[in-house]
Amino acid sequence: MDLRNLPEQLSSFQRINQRRTILENELKVDLSPLEPHEKAVGESEKKNCEQMFGMIGMPVGYAGPLSVVFSNNAKTELHLPIATTEGALVASINRGCKAVSAAGATVTKSTEHGITRSIAFRAASATRVQELVDLIRKDEAGWKAAAHSTSGHLKVTKYDLDIAKQFVFLTIAAETGDAMGMNMITIGAQAIADFITTKLDGVKCVTVAGNVDSDKKPSRRTHDLGRGYEVIVSTTLSKDVIADVLKSTPEAMVGVANAKLKSGSEIAGALGKNLHAANIIAALYLATGQDIAHTVEGSLADTEVEATPTGLRVQVRLPAIIVGTHGGGTMLSAQSKCREMLLKTKSGLKAKQQLAESIAAAVLAGEVSLLAAQASGHLASAHASLAR
Repeated sequence: MDLRNLPEQLSSFQRINQRRTILENELKVDLSPLEPHEKAVGESEKKNCEQMFGMIGMPVGYAGPLSVVFSNNAKTELHLPIATTEGALVASINRGCKAVSAAGATVTKSTEHGITRSIAFRAASATRVQELVDLIRKDEAGWKAAAHSTSGHLKVTKYDLDIAKQFVFLTIAAETGDAMGMNMITIGAQAIADFITTKLDGVKCVTVAGNVDSDKKPSRRTHDLGRGYEVIVSTTLSKDVIADVLKSTPEAMVGVANAKLKSGSEIAGALGKNLHAANIIAALYLATGQDIAHTVEGSLADTEVEATPTGLRVQVRLPAIIVGTHGGGTMLSAQSKCREMLLKTKSGLKAKQQLAESIAAAVLAGEVSLLAAQASGHLASAHASLAR
């Protein structure tokens, strides 16, 4: 099937419909539910999806408001657009928002590590390996300038070197403006590779994506060192809120946390010891047009629960929230409106950082609610009534 050579005068909407017609005729299948509204197409056929023949609708539910104090001490209420097909998820997050809002979620740490890319070089000999390492260290200004020449928004902030036999991995971290930045840093990494390989004979760039950065993959390095934004958020729940809103007790919730988060995660060898952080991250990434595959790194979160004299303290560390507010899927019409809804109140933070901290607060609400559901024995009954 030739889905590329279509009449040039057709609009994006018309090309989408023509491709779908071709597929329906060839495959003998009804694809009419995928026909998009013309206004929803935007630039997606040109910038987001090759050979586009339709769009899939995704249910979006509301959870909130969620009171949060950002890392700069700005306080606001969040309104969460939860894109999901999992029944009971929105209801659970909504309950968590009510419980957490009684005390407030507080972002205690927010660090922009930047987006990363690992360039893999292969040197012809051990001597060349050392020469390559020396070149990278001595001519840092030169290869950084090569990267910066590719975009006015790219700024390489730090780098790491790892050596494995004849392979040298140069991992760069960069600020990328409002964009999430993977495309930007990949182009910059190629410029660095070209700069270095022209300076030194016997050195070859194997790939500009060498896996040390662990893009869209779980790794101990990302868990420990962070990627994108690292955010820590916490709340202290009173015994009354735990009883009235969450229908549980501090003792029962600590008991589940000890079994599930500590022992269960340890037995499994889990990199992220949390309840269901990926659920909330995926739902908000989908709603706001993020790269959904970065949910993998988002799931490396660790949730800690401890009893206090007045109730319970819950803290979540999310080492890798990878988001943008410009470019990619963030520019789609529905997703841009969901992002606008989530970032409705200006905090004084950079929009990308506010988005990361907002997602972290939402994860906290989701963790609190699921912990209580398991502590009270309501997990199965909630899914039976809402999700079956």
